[in-house]
Parts: sequence; structure tokens; C-alpha cells
Amino acid sequence: PGTDLEVTGIDLLKSQNSRLHHTDAYHMESLVVRRGQAFQLQLSFNRELKAADKLVLCFGIGKRPMKIRWTLISLNPRREQDLSEWQISIIKNSGKECLLSVISSPRATVGRYTLNVKTGTNIYKPKNNAVYLLFNPWCEADVVFLADEAQRKEYVLNDTGYIYVGSAYNIYGRPWNFGQFEEFILDACMYLLDKSKLKLSNRTDPVLVSRAMSALVNANDDRGVLLGNWSGNYSNGTSPMDWIGSVSILQKYYKTKKPVCYGQCWVFSGVLTTVMRCLGIPSRCVTNFSSAHDTEENLRVDIYLNELGEKLNSISFDSIWNFHVWNDVWMKRMDLPAGFDGWQAIDSTPQELSQGIFQCGPCPLKAIRDGDVYLPFDSKFLYAEVNADKVYWVVKNVNGKDKYIRISTETQGIGMNISTKAVGQNKREDITAQYKYPEGSREERKAMQKASSFIRPSGMVPRARFASTLPMGHMASEPRVLHEAVSKTGLQLEITNTEALYPGNPLELAITVKTSTPGSWTINLAGSCQLQSYTGKVEASLGYVKDTIKLEGKSEMQVPLKIAADEYMKTLALVEDEVFILITAIAEVQGTDEKLTKETTMSFEYPPITVQMPEMAKLNKDFSCAFIFKNKLNVPLDNCKLLVEGLGIFKKSVFDEGHVEPGRIIKSEIICTPTRLGEKKIIAKLISTQIKGISAEKAITITE
Repeated sequence: PGTDLEVTGIDLLKSQNSRLHHTDAYHMESLVVRRGQAFQLQLSFNRELKAADKLVLCFGIGKRPMKIRWTLISLNPRREQDLSEWQISIIKNSGKECLLSVISSPRATVGRYTLNVKTGTNIYKPKNNAVYLLFNPWCEADVVFLADEAQRKEYVLNDTGYIYVGSAYNIYGRPWNFGQFEEFILDACMYLLDKSKLKLSNRTDPVLVSRAMSALVNANDDRGVLLGNWSGNYSNGTSPMDWIGSVSILQKYYKTKKPVCYGQCWVFSGVLTTVMRCLGIPSRCVTNFSSAHDTEENLRVDIYLNELGEKLNSISFDSIWNFHVWNDVWMKRMDLPAGFDGWQAIDSTPQELSQGIFQCGPCPLKAIRDGDVYLPFDSKFLYAEVNADKVYWVVKNVNGKDKYIRISTETQGIGMNISTKAVGQNKREDITAQYKYPEGSREERKAMQKASSFIRPSGMVPRARFASTLPMGHMASEPRVLHEAVSKTGLQLEITNTEALYPGNPLELAITVKTSTPGSWTINLAGSCQLQSYTGKVEASLGYVKDTIKLEGKSEMQVPLKIAADEYMKTLALVEDEVFILITAIAEVQGTDEKLTKETTMSFEYPPITVQMPEMAKLNKDFSCAFIFKNKLNVPLDNCKLLVEGLGIFKKSVFDEGHVEPGRIIKSEIICTPTRLGEKKIIAKLISTQIKGISAEKAITITE
């Protein structure tokens, strides 16, 4: 007989395959393809391939690939359909070369496969024989299929974006580099998949994969990627405010295999978006403003004020975060009844245990909107985050005992302006309507009643740490749906700032009291100003105003509240988090039982960073980029650092600027060498002891 057939070489046709599979951006030597879609490879033999020759391609995954577990796929181009749903065919066989086409199953296990080729008794192992197989939002048979090309570009392929922060009335986008294609990021995701203890057969399912990743992005339970820290002290790690993207976090984690210090919600969400997009699951960062952390699942968050209107930290278990950031991922839910496909919420910030570990979701947005809070996963907790009621209590000292008096219930203050980056545009999209029906609408009432039937409703009693010891006789239990009493006076409160809120300047605030019905009204007003971190924790009480106001009929009066710079600058320097200005007002109308509370959160305003660079540049040709900042504040800034990063242009760099006096201009320059085509973004962030959150970005188009 003739010589045995032997493989002499294999070409995985990386550039052609990766273009067709939208994986050409991955910074990898190996081939990266998506499931359910054809890719080609070229084999070279020692002689021509004949009809009688045996030829089998073996794709194995895991420690011990086995056919019986579908972790070893053996493909023979001469045999009919393979049971594994993978397909192989010979496209062209000429001379000693053979071009093959392989289509993996749209339900295949996602991960890192090794490829070997068998010819008779010979086995050929290519030098770089790893093939990475990802989820495929371009393939209709894949459960993560997303029909709209612009959405796929944004939610799978965009490696930069914004995470929205601030407060409900003052929202701004923080630029973030997701960087899912950077060096070692895909390997880090593969490491996380292995670490997740998901069976290989479960790695086919984006529901289970996204749930497992929501657990692994936090370090609780499993020594995952990021350690959360809300203490305000980050001296033995990186402050959560100092990250500008996920890349350095995931690279450091992959290198050390130890949790990276430290994260807060937007960092967890940014990293989870990177992991999801990297694996091929469409994903977006979602910010919920005035987000309830309802520990008791009773759809109620209690807020306690003293008689000056100052919020009390120590009493309440529940909290309302100025904002909280989680993720939506896109998939079909084969595990649920029909109608729950599409966006699902997942959250990797460690807040509450779910099935014994810190993980959250996926939960269909439709289940949250319709009040179907019995559906998996974690629908009750997510429903409360966007729908709980706020109940205000004043704690008064009566004969040496604390007495709790309920002032008001706000049914519309939680779950506001739910935000994500718009598709294909650098602006905010409001997606509140995907999470809840319009406040007060018939559908919203119906959803609320349905949800309340599954969530233990509680009587209107204050739930403080020691509240159970108080006599509760005067507080009757009330049903969940509250009807606001009709106001006799038409009392309204408005809180504004009369001057720009620059650190180092006095805070010039005003509380406007309005009445609108005939009569003479005497109103007791208390208003306070505090600094709080984004989780609602009060960091300092700065001052208050107490006044008695007389108003006639339809009229209004403005009461000023002014805080000197000295009152708050110390706190700004002591707290390592970005802080917000919280103003709370309580008004009581004498001779009636009318009481009203109003609170507003404001952010400090900062001078900008200017980024100077050309709008266009050529691939692999240097250009210069300058960052300019002028300290327009009345106070010096200590320990100034400028952090800059440009994906595909330059690695993250830090400039130490030291002490920056008022009026001083700092300028830093970096020489950039673009290594990738298309629109790229450069992000800059300035941090100092006093100020945490000044950022800027600029786009540049790289051409050949």
C-alpha cells in the first residue's frame, strides 16, 4: 500500500475567520470564533487525501474530554451528520491541501478547546492548538441572538462607554474603558469560567453563566475579582474612585489570582460588562437613581430625621443609595414561561445572599415591571430596589424617651431616571419604562398589588434597631397602597442653590415654602445640610436653619441656608469617597396635622480637564496628546494625580502633579502610537485629597 497519510501543517485562517466572527479585535494569538457559525481551516498533508483515508478533527474541552459528555467533539468529513450538532465539510481538496469548513453547535459549551487531527493511527497536534468558542449574538439559533446590528455594535463590540452617576436631579456620565479585547482579558474570563465550578454542560447556557459571573466579579465567597469597600479608607489598595476602566483590574487579577482592592458598585458593574461582552453575551451598565436597599423585603425604606431635619445614620438597617449600578444582559429564557426573553438584570455588587452566596440575577425586566416577583432569580430584591416606598419619621425626645412620629410617605421617590448609554451615541438613554409602568398608572397599581401579594407586607411601625421595645399602640397596621391625604394648605417645598457649588466657596442654598389655598398659615420649618456618600451614609452635618413663617393664601417665601467653606472642606479632605450635598427640609403647619418633608441631593461642580490632540491619526504613527487643568477653585488641591488611558493607543499612565495652588495650570503630555483602526477614546481623570471625580474624554479616528 501507499504511504500513511500524515498532516504536515494546519492553518486556522485567523484573519479571515475572525473578521467574519467579529472577533478580530481580540488581542490573541489563538483563533477566537463564535458558536453556530462556520469557520474554515486548511490542512496540508504529506500526500493527496483520498476517499479511503481516515480523517478526524477532534475538539476537546476541559481536563478529560469525553464523547459521552459532549466535551470531545470528533468530526469526520466523510460521515453524515454528527450527533453533537457540529458539522464539518470539505470545501476544496486539491493536491496536498484540503480546505475544511466547521460549524459548531449554536448550543455548544463556551470556552477554550484544543484541536487535534487524526489520520489513521497518526495524531497531529498543532503548535498553537487552542480555539476559543464564544456566545454568538449574530446567530439566530443562539439564545443570545440580538437582531439589531447597531445594538450588537454597542452591547457586544463597544469597548468604551459611560457609567451614569450623581443623583436623580444631577446625573452625569463617568467615562469607562471596558476593554474586553485587551491582552489577557479573554484568558481572565476563561479562568473565571473554570473557577465558577459550572459543569461544562452548563456552560452552554447564558442564564447560568451570567449568574455565576455575577458571583465571581465580587471577592466574597469565592475569591473573585474585586473586593468591595465602602469604609472610606482605601490606604492598602486602590480607591474605587481611582479606576477608569476594567482592564487593569482584570489583568492584575489574572496575574495574581487574588482579589483586587477595591470596588464599589460602578466598578463591579463595569467589570461585569467587560466579562459579559468578552464572552459574547450582550450587556449594558444600568444606573438606578434613588435605589432602595430593602433588607427586609417589605417594599419600605424608613428614613429617620431629628428635629432639625438632619438624617440619622445609626438607626436604620435599610438605606437609599443616591445611585446604584448593575447590569442588563440579553438572552432568551428557556427556563421560564413564554414572554420573559430579552433584557435580564444581574448585579455583582455584594449586597444580599442569594442561594447562600453573593450573586444576583438574571431576572427578566418584564418580571420586575409586571410584579412577577416569584420568578428566578432574585426578583423580589430587584423589584424593591426600583419600587419601595420611602417613609419619613421624626425622632423626638419626649420625657427622656425617643418618640417616633411618621411625617410622610413618598411613593414615587425611589427608582428614578434609570439610565444606560444610548446605542451608537455618547449620551444617556432613560430606560425607566423598561423597569416600571408610569407612576400612578393602572398597570403600575396592578403590578404593585401582584408584587405585594408575594412580598410580606408589614404594618406601619418604625423598624429601627431597638424599635420593638417601644409601645406601638398608637400605630395601626395599614395596607400597602397608601392614599395621600388631600392638603388643606397646598403646602409645597422647593430646595435650590443660589450660587454654583464650587469646593472652597460657601454653599449658598435656599428653601422655598409655598402655600396655595386661602387662609393665614403659620409654618414651622426646619432645614439641614449634610454631606453624604453615594450609599446614603451621612459623613458630616454642616448646619441647619429653624424658622417660623407666616404665609397668606397663595404665596411663597424663600429661607436662605448658607454654609461656610470651613464647615465642610475638612470633611472633603478626610473622606476618600466622592461626597454629595444632602439638604432635607421638614415643614409643619400649625393648627393642622399637615407635615411635609423634602430632600434633595446636589453635587459639587469642578473646573474641567482639557484634552488637546488631533482628530485623526495614522496607524502606528506617533502623535502627541496634552492634558491641561487649571485650578479655578479658591483652595489648593493636595496629592493631585492625573490618570490617563487610551485603548489601542497607550496603556494606563499616572502623572503625579503634587500640590496645585489656586490659579495654577498643570499640563501633562504623552506620545501615543495607535495600534488599532477606527474611532478610539482617550480618558483622563484627576484625583486629589479634596476632589475625587473630575474626568474628561476625547475621541480620535485612526486610519491606515
